[in-house]
Amino acid sequence: MTLTQLRYLVAIADSGLNITVAAERVHATQPGLSKQLKQLEDELGFQLFVRKGRSLEAIAPTGQRVLAHARRILEEAANIRAYAANERGEAVGRLIIATTHTQARHVLPSAIAAIKRRFPQVSVHLEPVADGEVLEQLAHGAADVAVLSTAGQVPDGGIAVPLFRWRRQVLVPGGHPLGSLAHPPSLADLALYPLVSYESSVRPESSLRRAFAAAGLEPQLAMTARDADLIKTYVRAGLGVGLLAEMAVGAREDEDLLALAAPAELPECISWAVLPRARVSRDYALELIHALAPQLDLRDLRRVLEGNQEADWALPPSWVELSQPITQ
Repeated sequence: MTLTQLRYLVAIADSGLNITVAAERVHATQPGLSKQLKQLEDELGFQLFVRKGRSLEAIAPTGQRVLAHARRILEEAANIRAYAANERGEAVGRLIIATTHTQARHVLPSAIAAIKRRFPQVSVHLEPVADGEVLEQLAHGAADVAVLSTAGQVPDGGIAVPLFRWRRQVLVPGGHPLGSLAHPPSLADLALYPLVSYESSVRPESSLRRAFAAAGLEPQLAMTARDADLIKTYVRAGLGVGLLAEMAVGAREDEDLLALAAPAELPECISWAVLPRARVSRDYALELIHALAPQLDLRDLRRVLEGNQEADWALPPSWVELSQPITQ
């Protein structure tokens, strides 16, 4: 039995039992992958998959148990390699970041640039996905670190490190009635207009919908999008009042729009970096987190990841407090 055979087994399972796709993922030929699978089954003495002709139909019950062990073995082999690379001070590798479009567009660029300057031989790959899919990428091993926001609750699925706090802002075109108010718009004011916000706003459990419900109001969600820049586009097109993260507002190209403070009833949010709990992170992944949150002590972060210290993080700074060093 070899690590290569176990890697091929996991690739087949994760490719929907499609041998061709699995072979592409592990950079092998289809006949070579099939041969390795047969050798593994011959050694074990039973079939790992239910077959119909030459096609794989399902993972056999015995195959499911072997697959679970194979995943753990491959994870530990990867941990040994990562630990050894860190000990050697090796600055070569690949960093995959699962994140939202807002974080990718408005928070991560300068931090990634800093990592590339320090580790020029590290290739960085961004995976912008919907809010609800970020942690799934981490759980499936498709990312090394996740960067996302919540309205206060600590994300599950790994070791969550708070980066900064942020609030929403209301965005309207020039001349909009909300812009002439003598006070920041209230929830009741916003309820009078169609809103354009993030797609997560349609969920009943979203902090926006909960805030409106607590006030006995119903938001008029005219349109939702994953991307803050799309929200701005449709605010300009007259579809409604924008509600989006403050990190996404204030660029020079937004000078035609008016940014207003969001109602205080909309809760403050926290941006987090989440690292997989059972995986050894490369040093450059930790440096990325430090670039995003320079208030953190890297020694504390390493102790937490090694299980030698509880994750008792201080309240992170606000985006306004932190944005100056991040954007320099």
